[in-house]
Amino acid sequence: MLIRLNKVLEKAMPFVTPSAVIVGLICSAWLHYLSFLVPWIFAIMTFAGSIGSNFKDLRNVMMHPLPIIANFIILHLAMPILGWAAGSLFFQGDDLTQTGFVLLFVIPTGVVSLVWVTIYGGNIALTLALILLDTLLSPLIVPLSLSLIVGAKVHVDQWDIMSGLLLMVVIPSLIGMLLNQWTKGGIKTTWGPRLAPFSKIGLFVVVAINSSVIAPYLKDMNGQLVKVIAVAFACATIGYLAGWLVSRMMWWDREVTIALTFNSGMRNLSAGAVLAISFFPPPVALPVVAGMLFQQILAALYGQRLAKRYGLNGHTAKAA
Repeated sequence: MLIRLNKVLEKAMPFVTPSAVIVGLICSAWLHYLSFLVPWIFAIMTFAGSIGSNFKDLRNVMMHPLPIIANFIILHLAMPILGWAAGSLFFQGDDLTQTGFVLLFVIPTGVVSLVWVTIYGGNIALTLALILLDTLLSPLIVPLSLSLIVGAKVHVDQWDIMSGLLLMVVIPSLIGMLLNQWTKGGIKTTWGPRLAPFSKIGLFVVVAINSSVIAPYLKDMNGQLVKVIAVAFACATIGYLAGWLVSRMMWWDREVTIALTFNSGMRNLSAGAVLAISFFPPPVALPVVAGMLFQQILAALYGQRLAKRYGLNGHTAKAA
């Protein structure tokens, strides 16, 4: 039953976050009271996603570090600079929106990218290593990047952001990995399929609650909001494209190319929205929520392009 439910949710992934945003806007009157639950729900999601990881896979991938280095350059150098440039160019004088665009591209790669990499037959070990490393380093990278890029304009409480990421991402990831190592993969086999659908449901709940908190800023569609959505969409598209282009330039194989495409484009936007809402004024969350609207849709579109290029569909890709 749970396995069938997970397959249905996998097919519906492109529509999960956009529909969650809509639900959050419609039900904002009472959903926003549940915002205190979001960090705990997200911690459970992170734990569920990390029980497939172990330290042996991490060691094997680290023996060939070039794809990891390339992904980190895209994630934490090229894209944050692009976010800062786009914010400065299109939103001059609006420090909060500029901060939102930087935050959109400094948060770590998304755990949900593992779903897409699995569907299209990418390198799962590389993806798990990228997620783990980026997650473990995020309490240092995120506040440091924000301080360096926008710290002079907006107050950044590095310790609060660091502690939030430790609670939501790092500690649950380490617990999941340690349990996987301790049970010699038993927890992945036993609980992985059972927890998978709840991770996707949790993503829906987190996005809906976060959207309800910033509903007053989204309900009144205006030129500013349309511009935020358009700029966020254009920048996010470049992230996926950068991962694919770098992989092709380096002549990496199909599995690595698929892994880097998704991991360069996807971000842990649920965590980003939690950080934005918890530690910044609400307008900072707008670019992050705008990214939520189409991140899964972009992943689906790039997945279709990758499948067409390599002659795969979702089912044959899984078997590849």
